[in-house]
Amino acid sequence: MSLAQTDNDTVAPKPAETAKLDAQQQPPPVAGVAMPAWKRPLYMGASVLLFLTQGLGMNLLTANIYQLQGSFSATTTEISWLSAAYIAPYASMSIALFKIRTQYGLRRFAELGIICFVVAAVLNLLITDLHSAIVVRALSGMAAAPLSTLGFLYMLEPFPQEKKLSLGISLALMSTLFASPIARIVSPTLLHFGGYQALYMFEMGLALIVFPIIYLLPLTAPPRANVIQRHDILSYLLLAVGFGCLAVVLTLGRLYWWFEAPWIGVLLAISVGSLALMLAIELPRTSPLIDFRWVFSGPNMRMAGVLLLFRFVSSEQSSTAANFYQQLGLLNEQTVTLYAIILFASLVGGLFCAFLMTTRYVETAHVLALALIAGGAFLDSQSTSLTRPPQMFLSQAMVAAGAAMFLPPVMANGFKAAISRGGQYIVNFLVIFVFTQSIGSLFASAMLGTFVTIREKFHSNVLVEHILLQDPIVAQRVSQLSAAYGKVLGDKMLLNAEGLVLLAQQVSREAYILAYNDTFLIIGYSSVFGLIVILLHQAWRRLAWLRSSQPDATPAQS
Repeated sequence: MSLAQTDNDTVAPKPAETAKLDAQQQPPPVAGVAMPAWKRPLYMGASVLLFLTQGLGMNLLTANIYQLQGSFSATTTEISWLSAAYIAPYASMSIALFKIRTQYGLRRFAELGIICFVVAAVLNLLITDLHSAIVVRALSGMAAAPLSTLGFLYMLEPFPQEKKLSLGISLALMSTLFASPIARIVSPTLLHFGGYQALYMFEMGLALIVFPIIYLLPLTAPPRANVIQRHDILSYLLLAVGFGCLAVVLTLGRLYWWFEAPWIGVLLAISVGSLALMLAIELPRTSPLIDFRWVFSGPNMRMAGVLLLFRFVSSEQSSTAANFYQQLGLLNEQTVTLYAIILFASLVGGLFCAFLMTTRYVETAHVLALALIAGGAFLDSQSTSLTRPPQMFLSQAMVAAGAAMFLPPVMANGFKAAISRGGQYIVNFLVIFVFTQSIGSLFASAMLGTFVTIREKFHSNVLVEHILLQDPIVAQRVSQLSAAYGKVLGDKMLLNAEGLVLLAQQVSREAYILAYNDTFLIIGYSSVFGLIVILLHQAWRRLAWLRSSQPDATPAQS
């Protein structure tokens, strides 16, 4: 994702000559892109289409995980292996792709990336059972990573150099948010049309649409250089194993439960061992794949903390609220309007953030984002078993707008810091970004899902303590619930038992609703905490600036 290099796609023979050639051929900042005005919307539209193609591959599965159980004759836990297989290779591919693109050229990278994704999309139509589907989804995860990179490059291409890290990156990150709501909107029609085959056919159709983009709308190719070393291959393989095993653990840990399945501990040990071995290999190297000393520096750790906070609070919508709808028994058909509003709110929030990125009020985006997410989470924490999508239009729109406004300022600052130290540090920044967004998102979903399960058991025990058959109200409720079976069951004992089963189901549902309300509160409080920390940090920086400016003003007054 090179933002500062814009020259011919030629191999540099030596590093010193490459630096000299770059200095001679680097265009002036203002004339970074010489592109007709009519052509710029085409590149921006291509970027959005690439992001949708990449994002729908994962979100179509997540949005229909319960509907796919019948197609594969599998349980929810078994179907979740499809998500784990997709995310495991995807979590680390961006780090390798940056160096591959730099050494072998952007053109070859784009062509190979599109072809691999089309092949993976075609293979999805040939799966016959769950095991073959898991293998194909792993291949799809590897093939989807280049599309994400190309989406960023196509959005940055139309903008001049001075606007790439403000307007360009803001619009690119906004486009990454569209796939999730669109997947929920189109899923009912696709499933009605042809089941899971229609989902994969839609994905393949998008892949075929984006295939000619790289030929019709070429990208400016940065200069090529030999940046891949032999030790980089070993280091990346260890990183891929570590991130992949960790992704599987975080995706499936709460479903199999953390301490019940022995293989979870084995995968976690392999992940820690692989990452530790990679750290031992990389630290002594003079030209490492990842400069861990820079990665673990104070500013980068603060940036990673902000990114992890974003992933945690944005999980309010991406995982917690979506699971809450499923617990209420709502199908995708009943939430189409809600997700259309979420899509519109993401667009509005992203465009407003893009406007702020062009002004001196960039840091205001974080304040507004956390305030909106906190407000939406607190509103959702008042949900009941009678809550339906119309009651959540406002709260979910607030969360969507806040999520669209949070990430661009952090990404822009991170890229500026990496580019200021040299192009090779972009890989180090990608490690921070990929870990906090991919692994951080899985970690947030896993922890919040675990919290929901624990709180459900707590609320269920509390509710059950107050349900006694000696209570006339409880007895009347059991009688009302069992009345539906009165015409088919003549035995009063069996009739009463059916009433108790239905009552237990209602108690479990109410316990889950209370647990989700607790989770919304936790997210709301976390957003408020993050908001307070950011405001204090801004106040401290303002105070430091005022103190530094006072010695300059004192001599002038005297």
